Amino acid sequence: MLEKIPHAVGEALSGLRAGLEKTAYHAEFEGAPDAIRVTSPAFADGAAMPARFTQDGEKLSPPLAWGDVPAGTAAIVLLVEDADSPTPKPIVHAIAWDLAPTSDGLPEGALASPGSDGTVEEVGKNTFLKAGYLPPDPPTGHGSHRYLFQVYALNRHLGLEGTPGRGALLQAMHGHVLAKGALTGTYERR
Repeated sequence: MLEKIPHAVGEALSGLRAGLEKTAYHAEFEGAPDAIRVTSPAFADGAAMPARFTQDGEKLSPPLAWGDVPAGTAAIVLLVEDADSPTPKPIVHAIAWDLAPTSDGLPEGALASPGSDGTVEEVGKNTFLKAGYLPPDPPTGHGSHRYLFQVYALNRHLGLEGTPGRGALLQAMHGHVLAKGALTGTYERR
């Protein structure tokens, strides 16, 4: 969708960015221990994501791995946000909750997306109000975007109903985050 924005408009908006400080990781759960190690076999922290995981490729959710989840974890939450979207708040690319505390990650394509039916059942709405993974789709000329793959360890299951969005998810998480971790992947459409 954003690939249709003209390059000149993307350049004009290049200074407009939501900012890392507005992601849930920094704005909502800043005080939570940063103890979970989050990685991907597809890209390193701070490195470019392969196009296969974007709107320009196969549109699949990337493989993720996490470790050092604290004892007492009852559930894992994954929240993916674009810190550099030209919007007042970061664009939500994925929500998955009540993942098993014994899981050590998600395989490629685990989240429903335009490129995969997915295998994860408890998924929330992305910014475009669809359940599943919204492949990165930055405007041309806007520059590199940082996609923050956030993993949270919770002391209870959230048991959310339906397909919640970011607000309902964060409200349910407050007071229950034991630890957090994040992986940043970047993508720029030239």
